[in-house]
Amino acid sequence: MVRPRERERERENLISCFRNQKWLPFFIISATFIFISLFPTISASYRITPNYTASYLHFVEDHGAFLYSQNRTFKAAIFNPGNQQTTFYLCVIHVQSHTITWSANRDAPISISGKILLSSHGLTVSDQNGNTKWSTPQLHSSVLAMMLSDFGNLMLLDQNDASLWESFHFPTDTIVMAQSLPVGTSLTSSLTESDDHLSTGNYSLSVTTSDSILQWGGSTYSKLSMDPNAHRNSNYLVEYLVLNTNGLSLFARNGSIIVLQVKLFPSDFRIAKVYSNGHFIISSFSGRDWNQDFVWPREICEIPYICGRIRLCSIVGTSNGPACSCPSGFKHEHQTNSCIPNEGSISLPLACNSSYNQSSQNFQNISYLGLGTGKYYYDIKFSDPVKYGINLSTCQDLCSKDCSCLGLFHRDSSGFCFLIHNHLGSFMSNVAGGSDLLGYIKILDAIYTADGASNHSRSPRQVSTLVALVIFPFAALLVAAGFALLWWRKRKKFLAGLEKSDHLSSPSFGEAEAFSIPGLPVRYDYETLREATGDFSTQIGSGGFGVVFKGTLRDKTVVAVKKITNLGLQGKREFCTEIAVIGNIHHANLVKLRGFCAQGTQRLLVYEYMNHGSLEKTLFGNGPVLEWQERFDIALGTARALAYLHNGCENKIIHCDVKPENILLHDHFQPKISDFGLSKLLNPEQSSHFTTMRGTRGYLAPEWLTSSAISEKTDVYSYGMVLLELVSGRKNCSPQPVQQSHSLDDDNSIGNSSSLSSNSGLVYFPMLALEMHELGRYLELADPRLEGRVTREEVEKLVCIALCCVHEEPALRPSMMTIVGMLEGRIELGHPRFESLNFLRFYGRRFSELSVIGNADQQDDFTTDQPHTSLLSASGTVHGTLSYISSQQVSGPR
Repeated sequence: MVRPRERERERENLISCFRNQKWLPFFIISATFIFISLFPTISASYRITPNYTASYLHFVEDHGAFLYSQNRTFKAAIFNPGNQQTTFYLCVIHVQSHTITWSANRDAPISISGKILLSSHGLTVSDQNGNTKWSTPQLHSSVLAMMLSDFGNLMLLDQNDASLWESFHFPTDTIVMAQSLPVGTSLTSSLTESDDHLSTGNYSLSVTTSDSILQWGGSTYSKLSMDPNAHRNSNYLVEYLVLNTNGLSLFARNGSIIVLQVKLFPSDFRIAKVYSNGHFIISSFSGRDWNQDFVWPREICEIPYICGRIRLCSIVGTSNGPACSCPSGFKHEHQTNSCIPNEGSISLPLACNSSYNQSSQNFQNISYLGLGTGKYYYDIKFSDPVKYGINLSTCQDLCSKDCSCLGLFHRDSSGFCFLIHNHLGSFMSNVAGGSDLLGYIKILDAIYTADGASNHSRSPRQVSTLVALVIFPFAALLVAAGFALLWWRKRKKFLAGLEKSDHLSSPSFGEAEAFSIPGLPVRYDYETLREATGDFSTQIGSGGFGVVFKGTLRDKTVVAVKKITNLGLQGKREFCTEIAVIGNIHHANLVKLRGFCAQGTQRLLVYEYMNHGSLEKTLFGNGPVLEWQERFDIALGTARALAYLHNGCENKIIHCDVKPENILLHDHFQPKISDFGLSKLLNPEQSSHFTTMRGTRGYLAPEWLTSSAISEKTDVYSYGMVLLELVSGRKNCSPQPVQQSHSLDDDNSIGNSSSLSSNSGLVYFPMLALEMHELGRYLELADPRLEGRVTREEVEKLVCIALCCVHEEPALRPSMMTIVGMLEGRIELGHPRFESLNFLRFYGRRFSELSVIGNADQQDDFTTDQPHTSLLSASGTVHGTLSYISSQQVSGPR
């Protein structure tokens, strides 16, 4: 029963909406009425029985969806990608991400009037005239029902609910978790990544008995076993490929043996897709965005058609993709994105089945244009040459007699002769491997061509567009009306909920009951969280903004409850609004905010519980040693999370307190940054706290202690300090002895500040990292507990990135997006600027001096309420107290 005062409040809210947006209700009501009167709608089902017919027009309100999985994770729909109104497909779609995972009639789209029909014989897709465009094959039994599984598998079932046909057995370009790809089956890309067409393209992934391969036009250009992230575990014959929670695996012996595996961070939902550009990418969905977990092949110039026909692909000097150019003697034809001969009197040969058909007796019109040295073709690595031990002239004769041969490669030293058949792709440029490997393209003299036509062939493909002059504008109007109605209702419900919370917090009505808003964090009442935490009895952390307790909700979910004690006088409305923003931020490497409490003066945040605790306890504790790969994965995951906060959110978020205590570890040591939203919860009365000191000393960027502006580059500095600790396995500022070098003499020492000459043997690790970088002695920086289980190159990579992050000038520090690229190997490593790192030497000297005196703790007695002397003057000169490098914390662990 609705209380009178609540009914009156709802009435006032509605009147307010009408007053402020007079046109909106009238528009929504009118459009909805017209829509219902013209197109009677049908509700989507979980299970469909034969003699069922549907078209897009029956399900306009639900964008063509006529069937849902029981958990509503997937839907089957008559779908028009890109919201165009000419081409419609029968698709399976992941609801939350709006991603197509399977399509039936990808090469035979229907119009808006096309239909699907489920009969006892199977499923059919037909056009508006009833002509069949796609159908299931002949079945061995009658169909009793069609359903969509919770994994996205569209299934036809018989009277015993046994499967007669499954979409999983006929994949297109994508597989989902729990879907297997048996030996002999393939994924095939779309022709383009345009929003409105799903037609079959030229790239494919196939599963063989020993590997998984990528192909273009039937020719292999990469094998999964060649990727450094793929690990071979056995030599059994592969039976099928599976994408699961932990990565991609090739199985043998009925799934009992893993032959080849790509291990990835666990994810609740991920897909693997062959893209139209030739990449095979595994992506995980974090609730809002897709994250690329695995990209294959890594070297972009290995993709056969990445630059176009006969174009040269090079990655030298580029960071935003390949550099494409034409070989000498060729020019770029923009219409076909290919290279053609400069001279108009010569042309490229056509296919064997064309009017041009060579014979062994008549090839005097054939000649060859050379590509020069340093060129390579993808197919050479995976196909055998036709001959060894022959000269160039004989190799060219073999190509001239073969109408399918379009080019060749010849190596003079071995007589290697390799022919390129059927189609030409891109060539790799600037490839090492000897100057005697030369490539040639077959060309024809135009006066000898059989048809005497010009050498400029034109594309036969023409795209026809059906313009629905009446239906399209009207349908677009109805869709807009539907979206407007949903937005209006959700906004009204959210604001009404906030008003209700403020009203119910008054003594006359008692405390508010918990309520939830779809898509936003759950709102808990205080008693629920007090009960979950056992009256806040199990403390697992504390910091400057409150105390963290372990709790168990009524549904047995284990959570971490942060009881905020230092958030000022921020009101419920402002607090809830910020929670709504933070709750919509989702990433695999960010701790998920499950809910909150804003009741009376209580402010609590409910997070998912991380079972491995913090990086600080794992890295510096007495437990098992983190292996190098685990450290690298933690570094990469943390970088991805910060890059998302800086660039992937609607509003940029600066964490301001990146440190090992705030990097939590979940299953398989997956890193998740915590407290990324607390800076958004700070109100104006705390601005002085934010601008003068925010974070933890030892990780604070120099600009915190000057009048410099605070930006996302402050997080980059803190990340660099964490990276150095991951390398060494010790705190940067802890007074621990460092192992002395056995071979360092005075001639190799770097300046008077070198910690290596310190009598105390105590060292400020960032300075030591700088000195060892200058000497190229990286292995001495690695955690000695690894006992040689790491290479020099692996340590060098992280040290170089870390030093670039801790440059004194923020502008010299790379962005987190660039750091992710360097860690993944897509971007060349940066070079630390020594002139911007000299301040580390001062910190190192002061650290050593105070360590010898033995009163570092007394020197570091500092709080945010006390004034402090800047370490950096306006000119950049280092001076003052050592409080900056102290391990004493300002905000405390989270």
